[in-house]
Amino acid sequence: MTDTTTGQPVDTARASEIGAVGRFLKATELDVRMLGMVAALIVIWVVLHLLSGRLFLTPRNLWNLSVQTSSVAIMATGMVLVIVMRNIDLSVGSLEGVLGMVMGVMQTEILIRVFGLSLGNPWIWLLALAAGLLLGVVIGAFQGFVIAYMEVPSFIVTLGGLLVWRGAAWWITSGRTVAPLDATFQLMGGGPQGSIGATWSWVVGLVSCLAVAALLVNGRRQRKRFKFPQRPMWAEVFLGAVACAAILGAVWVANSYPWPIGIVNRYAAAHNITVPEGGLFIAHGIAIPVLMAVAVGIIMTFVTNRTRFGRYVFAIGGNPEAANLAGINTRWITMKVFIIMGVLATVSAAISSARLNASTNALGTLDELLVIAAAVIGGTSLAGGSGTVLGAMLGALLMQSLQSGMVLLGIDSPLQSIVVGAVLVIAVWLDTVYRKRV
Repeated sequence: MTDTTTGQPVDTARASEIGAVGRFLKATELDVRMLGMVAALIVIWVVLHLLSGRLFLTPRNLWNLSVQTSSVAIMATGMVLVIVMRNIDLSVGSLEGVLGMVMGVMQTEILIRVFGLSLGNPWIWLLALAAGLLLGVVIGAFQGFVIAYMEVPSFIVTLGGLLVWRGAAWWITSGRTVAPLDATFQLMGGGPQGSIGATWSWVVGLVSCLAVAALLVNGRRQRKRFKFPQRPMWAEVFLGAVACAAILGAVWVANSYPWPIGIVNRYAAAHNITVPEGGLFIAHGIAIPVLMAVAVGIIMTFVTNRTRFGRYVFAIGGNPEAANLAGINTRWITMKVFIIMGVLATVSAAISSARLNASTNALGTLDELLVIAAAVIGGTSLAGGSGTVLGAMLGALLMQSLQSGMVLLGIDSPLQSIVVGAVLVIAVWLDTVYRKRV
């Protein structure tokens, strides 16, 4: 067999294999770049597992990895919209720090001393979170206004924000660490109490599988209704089976990580439970911050794919001049994107400070780089107009996996920064190569 364009012989088996792969990808409509990222993540996990003496792919490390990824993944979903619109936000790490400090001070000082609420009051964590969200909206709106209406480049505005908000976080308490935080607020940080347990984890997993099946069925109906090409039935079944296997596998891992022995013994003593000879196994289950990250991912995916606002964001990123001529209020859309970024930074600040049970001046330091790297590695183009929320969340997981693995291997912090920087540059280079070929 010869290639008709070059006259060179072609390996028939290889051509058949490539054709089979192409037909499979066409039938399932899977994104090649997303598959490549998943494959890279699996390779990284396997390599780190072997190098760490088989410690990386353990329930304990994977559970902690999921919690550590949550705050970065949440902000990465907002960074997708920022970068898609050809902007950048360098202030998210500092914004996370100042918002975390404000929420900490609200819990430990203002609500108790000024408003007379007592420790353990169920309103403390709600009012603190509400104050953080309000401030996040105000700061996001301010930065968005300066960028959109005063026409100052986002790089300069958010670079200034990086310095201003980090300084503000220190100024609020003169460098003090604020701790401890409200017990209910701490649940957003994970831990034995900040997880939903084995039973509810399986319930969440099964409901998620039913939701996947419902989405596939609804998608097939919509395609038929509007006379769009249908995926083969085997492809629908395959996609559903893979998604459910991933969900139930994640639940199984979360339920395989038990509470520490000391906490189990205290819990048993408090509830008059007899601890058997081999010990009492109480599973963590899915952590609350992970559920929060998944919820944000679902909401942001809906916003980007199913709303007029999301379509406007991608239209502006694809061609700002054409979007403006089409009647899209590009300035207001830009401002709303930065407001969303402020809200997401608040949620991430709540998770990070709750996990530490303290608001510190180091909270969120360099997180802006991890967030931008996660979005870019996840396929968001710095040229604008292209990006996915799921890709950004996978990018966050990949970046956190590298950091967690390097900690397990005992690699020094400076070398960790070198690796993260190199990965970011390689990711942008691969994106450039991919776009040239497409």
